Amino acid sequence: MTDICFTPARKLAQLIRARKLSATEVMKAFIAQIERVNPKVNAIVTFLPEQALKQAKAFDKSKAKPGSLAGLPIAYKDNVPTRGIRTTSGSPIYKDHVPNEDHLIVERLTAAGAITLGKTNLPEFAAGSHTYNLVFGATLNPYDLGRSAGGSSGGAAAAVACGMLPFADGGDLAASLRNPGNFCNVVGLRPTPGRVPQWPSPNAWNTLGVLGPIARTVSDAAFLLAAMAGPDRRAPTSIAEPGKIFSASLARSFKKTKIAWSRNLGGLPVDPRVTAVLEKQRKVFTDLGCIVEEAEPDFSGATEAFETMRAVAFVQNYGELVKTRRREVKDSIIWNVEQGLKLTTEQIARADSLRNAIYQRMRVFLERYEFLLCPVNQVVPFPAEIEYPTLIDGVKMDNYLDWMKSCYYITVTSHPAISVPAGFTADAPPLPVGLQIVGRYRDDFGVLQLAHAFEQETRAWRQRPPIAID
Repeated sequence: MTDICFTPARKLAQLIRARKLSATEVMKAFIAQIERVNPKVNAIVTFLPEQALKQAKAFDKSKAKPGSLAGLPIAYKDNVPTRGIRTTSGSPIYKDHVPNEDHLIVERLTAAGAITLGKTNLPEFAAGSHTYNLVFGATLNPYDLGRSAGGSSGGAAAAVACGMLPFADGGDLAASLRNPGNFCNVVGLRPTPGRVPQWPSPNAWNTLGVLGPIARTVSDAAFLLAAMAGPDRRAPTSIAEPGKIFSASLARSFKKTKIAWSRNLGGLPVDPRVTAVLEKQRKVFTDLGCIVEEAEPDFSGATEAFETMRAVAFVQNYGELVKTRRREVKDSIIWNVEQGLKLTTEQIARADSLRNAIYQRMRVFLERYEFLLCPVNQVVPFPAEIEYPTLIDGVKMDNYLDWMKSCYYITVTSHPAISVPAGFTADAPPLPVGLQIVGRYRDDFGVLQLAHAFEQETRAWRQRPPIAID
């Protein structure tokens, strides 16, 4: 059973399509793994084994040609609407909420053959990069149960790391695909905005937050992205290219490819343990034939732009709840809404101008270098009992967003970025550290290719959490 759960998703789908494994066998294996491991990490918060097993049996009896995902299980992040299935957003206000329609990605992945097995945990309204809420509690890091699994897609990342799911969906505004990928030793890809369309959405024109895949390998992330991506008229910012472009081989020569290497993105505080792990991996890229130089673009104004645009979005998304049900909303969301309400039109206009300038500087920078390599997070997984790190390498954090700058700087640029496992610290137990690879605008495939080449050399993803295999 455990062998099935840790078989790459792409291979599992091939075996099911070839009738060498049944979808029922695969589903039973994942159900058993969830029943055994989930009580330790609290990653799956709504669990539907009977429904999923029934659908797997129906899949095996069907004579129709299977879709690309071929009956594989998936559990959606608990803010993704699933028709007839509880979707709480981690909020006591919505603890019994059952949507009457599916999100666009649920439609797509179901059409591709995925079978819904449940929902994954997240912070309240996906706010913050530590997965904890008052409805379900905290998701714990599978490599150290006293630490955070990251967030906001922490339940998804922990479930994939533990072999409870072959892959998962996630969302990323500040860091929410990359942070949990980094903390849980899995892959988290933040695609270019519009690559994976969003519907329903409170603002169809907002391109700060994106959806993307989480998987144990880069190949499996590309496999899931191929089913998630592609245009949709309900999402006016969606990119016209079809998802099938991500089904191509990730193999590529990187000889003489120019790469920028940044230890701290221009002076951000970084835990020395993170730096120590990443510096050991720099040689991998020279061995691949890359030309590696120390450099980073100018991120001036990134904090102002991000905090302003995020605050505006929080007013739009949660302003009415804060006004009418304030006592039921967590403090960090109230703070973010209130920051938005204080903004002037001049400040909002300035944030748009800053974002435009940062995008253009990154574009020009990546005309010289094809990729930027940098830390995913400035810290290692932190204790689960705290909401967020308040001090990094002796530098005080001003708010609950400050410790995520190494990710949200990249968010502001709109360029695609991936977190790929890079190694482990010398702590006991060892803690995962990921590398962030940023690519040219809309070159999501190139980012996947370089991450795949790196992954093939390091094999850090093969180090499974002990609780998942005991």
